[in-house]
Amino acid sequence: MRNWMMCAVAVGTLLAGSPALAQKVVVDSNPAAAFASYRTYTWTVGTPAANPLAEQRIHALVDQQLAVKGFSKATANPDVVIATHVVTKEEKQLNVNDFGGFGWGYGYGFGGTRTATVETYTVGTLVVDIYDAKTKMLVWRGTGTDTLSSKPDKNTGKADKALDKMFKQYPPTPSTK
Repeated sequence: MRNWMMCAVAVGTLLAGSPALAQKVVVDSNPAAAFASYRTYTWTVGTPAANPLAEQRIHALVDQQLAVKGFSKATANPDVVIATHVVTKEEKQLNVNDFGGFGWGYGYGFGGTRTATVETYTVGTLVVDIYDAKTKMLVWRGTGTDTLSSKPDKNTGKADKALDKMFKQYPPTPSTK
């Protein structure tokens, strides 16, 4: 019984040791926008990722999503203008681990060991803004937030997943607003 409890505590400690932030995606739009008439786009400067390679990957992923929606890049007179914004923030997580009878110790009274560690991790937010080129008004915004990895390919995968979720809601329907 004692070995089983220590094993359960060790597994719980491993699982609790990593920040678990589920990817969150939110989309908002202007119901008065003429989404059916938008077919061409161009890029404008937003808030670039700190790593220029990551910024290039994000733009390529957005280009792919827009192509699936029937958009093409325009060199003159686009229907919409696209900007991306990438923001990162360091977060801290306090991990408290109990050893020894799940914090109650063995035998009489209280015992066992309790340790605490602070883990720092990075949360990234990707925003895609679509502006009507004629009115210069924001007509659609997709926002995705997730914990970042130290591996670029994992972050690209997370951005791709977030963009896929965002653009499933483009063009907006009354149920997605």
